[in-house]
Amino acid sequence: MSELVYVKEIMHSDVKTARPDSSVREVVGKMDRFDIGSIIIVQGRRPIGIITERDVLRKVVEHCLDPSLCKAKDIMTTPIVTAEENLSVEEAARMMATRKIKRIPIVRKDELVGIVTLTDLLVNNPRLVELLSG
Repeated sequence: MSELVYVKEIMHSDVKTARPDSSVREVVGKMDRFDIGSIIIVQGRRPIGIITERDVLRKVVEHCLDPSLCKAKDIMTTPIVTAEENLSVEEAARMMATRKIKRIPIVRKDELVGIVTLTDLLVNNPRLVELLSG
């Protein structure tokens, strides 16, 4: 029997964030600078939304909007699905499969402390492929 692994053991703690009033141009610039596919939108340290590359394409590019004039709060996906740091990796995988999401911000007392992606889960535990594909 394998040892239980928690998301706090595999999460990335250097989460890139933006404020709700940040322009989409700033958000995309940060995503490009750090070579990441999403930014967590925070109010203080509390995650309130997420912007993914897909959000930018569907909500800004497709409508030919000026990313300098659009605000993060206008295109972010909210409410955001979060998890506590003591969630098991297997439970996180189940949550992602059920909700059809690829990343989960990790919180401690409602404050952002990390992020876990689908790739993180699969690298940590390849047997989760079966759970995620079902």
